[in-house]
Amino acid sequence: MNRRSFVTMIGAGSLAPHVPRDFFAAAKLGKIGLQLYTVRTLMQQSVERTLAMIAAIGYKEVEFAGYFGRPPRSIKQLLKRNGMSSPAAHVGIDVIRGMFNRTIDEAAEAGHKWLVVPWLPEADRNSIDAIKRTADLFNRAADDADRGGMRFAYHNHDFEFKEIEGRRMYDVLLESTDAKRVQMEMDLYWIIKGGGDPAAYFARYPGRFPLFHVKDGGPAPGRVMSDVGKGSIDFGAIFAMSKMSGAKHYFVEHDSPADPAASVKASYEHLRALRY
Repeated sequence: MNRRSFVTMIGAGSLAPHVPRDFFAAAKLGKIGLQLYTVRTLMQQSVERTLAMIAAIGYKEVEFAGYFGRPPRSIKQLLKRNGMSSPAAHVGIDVIRGMFNRTIDEAAEAGHKWLVVPWLPEADRNSIDAIKRTADLFNRAADDADRGGMRFAYHNHDFEFKEIEGRRMYDVLLESTDAKRVQMEMDLYWIIKGGGDPAAYFARYPGRFPLFHVKDGGPAPGRVMSDVGKGSIDFGAIFAMSKMSGAKHYFVEHDSPADPAASVKASYEHLRALRY
């Protein structure tokens, strides 16, 4: 069995436990990114010092969740000074209902390529009809983003994998959005915590997942969030499907680390050493 057929087998949900890990030894991540929500308390103290610290660890990409009072042009200059770029930024769903064109312009000025909605309020997901209305909103937002030279995506938590009216919310959202315009940022921790199977989604919707949140957690039932490499998620098996998933950017994240600086360093070092 060659590597290509093995990856296809994984995508079908048939990962054989006896296959040696050194089967994947030739591959490793290129650029490793960080979702800056992980270090938000440090960013509030000093954007300049925090970005310099992140760059010194070795991160080459970051994803913003707010600019901490800095204008987009200043953000781009700070990134350039530290040898980094920011392919994506999170924006609330209220933004795409409001002055979205202005946000697109600011995102372009900061150097982003994707704008990502990271959360849905209850009213936007409490029925099949609500989810379909949200999907319509996403399709229109993706059109606006495309006209501004930007891409649009949605980031999952675990609630998307619950059933509503006999359907899994994530499935309805994927089916009701235009695959060529609305992409997905898959949070690997939350999908697994919610009971979803990344491999199954990659196989059903190939190329739909250009962005990953690389977040770890312990075993079920609690799946307590942890630094990358200190939990039980097999990132190597997931990264081996990157061509199928369409993954281009990998952002480390931890929602509430006890020591943000130590957390992002430990996660980076684990991914830097990972072979798959």
